[in-house]
Amino acid sequence: MSIPAETFFMDENIEGTLQSRLQQIIARGILSGRFRKGEKLPSTRKLAEHLRISRITVTLAYTELQSNDYLASRDRSGYYVSENAPEAPRFTIKESQNPKNPVDWNRAISQRFSGKFLSEKRGDWAGYKYPFVYGQVDANLFDHANWRLCALQALGTKDFRSMTSDFYDQDDPKLIEFVARHTLPRRGILANEDEILITLGAQNALWLSTQILLTKNKKAIIENPCYPALLDILGQSRCQIETVDVDDKGLPPEKLSNDINVIFTTPSHHCPTAATMPLSRRKRLLEKAQKSDGIIIEDDYEFEMSFLQPALPALKSLDNDGRVIYVGSFSKSLFPGMRLGYLVGPAPFIKEARALRASVLRHPPGHIQRTAAYFLSLGHYDALIKRMSKHYEERYLEMEKSLNKCDLKIAGKAQHGGSSFWVEIPEQVSSIRLAEDLLKKDVVIEPGDPFFVGNNYPKNFIRLAYSSIPVERIAPGIELIAKAISDTGPMTV
Repeated sequence: MSIPAETFFMDENIEGTLQSRLQQIIARGILSGRFRKGEKLPSTRKLAEHLRISRITVTLAYTELQSNDYLASRDRSGYYVSENAPEAPRFTIKESQNPKNPVDWNRAISQRFSGKFLSEKRGDWAGYKYPFVYGQVDANLFDHANWRLCALQALGTKDFRSMTSDFYDQDDPKLIEFVARHTLPRRGILANEDEILITLGAQNALWLSTQILLTKNKKAIIENPCYPALLDILGQSRCQIETVDVDDKGLPPEKLSNDINVIFTTPSHHCPTAATMPLSRRKRLLEKAQKSDGIIIEDDYEFEMSFLQPALPALKSLDNDGRVIYVGSFSKSLFPGMRLGYLVGPAPFIKEARALRASVLRHPPGHIQRTAAYFLSLGHYDALIKRMSKHYEERYLEMEKSLNKCDLKIAGKAQHGGSSFWVEIPEQVSSIRLAEDLLKKDVVIEPGDPFFVGNNYPKNFIRLAYSSIPVERIAPGIELIAKAISDTGPMTV
């Protein structure tokens, strides 16, 4: 990789001759880690022209740095950062240790978005032998070959415009058509094109909905426990928040207050308990919302993983008033890094969501949309779901058997399938401390703490997912968890 000449500026605060100043600038770049070993420096001619200094000054600076092993020259190629150059220090070098007028960031920051509610996902989970991590896909199950072919097809001349054009607020028509004609009918939902919006995953869909529907004068009702990111999203709207404890059938409508503005719920595969709301309760929830003239946001993030029995109709499919906003996602069924989801709702709502999306990020990348459209429409997606369901069922049964064998209490599991179990551990055991101890044994679990709202919440729940762990590692991993629980002392966290 070559270092552009535009990277270099003559710092007036550096004293000495032009040659000395240039040497300091290059050395500082190497020591700070900005210039890395093996990277090529600009030619003496280009750097001299850029800095408006003589070429001999640059040559002398390069030569001096070469003698000190900061740089190395290659015949007819130029100068490179030496492989023997001094290592960058582990701390960050500041340009100025004593700024004259430092910014008071506590005063400058008007709103804070660093989320205290978000659970910390381990980025290195794949390096552990027993990763019971939710939301991650087993790469061995994904259809890399056909996804690659679809990506290449999307790059072809015929579809080049979908990748290069800025459609401002529009979505890929092929993807919209597939969602409308194939995905939504499987949930009992019929929608026109102007009632569908592609989003950057389900989380983006929830954010758009919140920004449009809620203000500080309105109330949001959420489940407890719930999806942690939702609390961050609602906090940005500054709305009033009311929590309702879920039971083994999800959100109980009879516990809702009468002044409802917006209800957030996951009736199928509740996050994180995996509870499934029965049909009768779904109808009562709609009736409750109707009486209060409230809006329901239905997060149906994982309906494809219904391998034990067919999923119940979506709440949206029972809605005759247009008061249910439906949120779907391809992140759990394809891969989380794709970040494609969709919003379904009445045309006036989608119009506003489209305008808000356009003002923030225009639209999801055209090439990703078209690639996904091909992958779905050519039947690869259905084949993938079928293959994943087979493996997930094997893992589900193995997980259930192992948990029961080790006397670990299953507090929640999806009636139709899903990809995780909600497990209650002894009250004297801290889930956070348990997770920390298990890392030393090559086991990754999710503490349940981030899912609860408020301060007085149970600290003895964990979520164990099986989407990313091979079936043969489930039993030994569960045994390690059970042993760690028995070895853990009284709660200290």
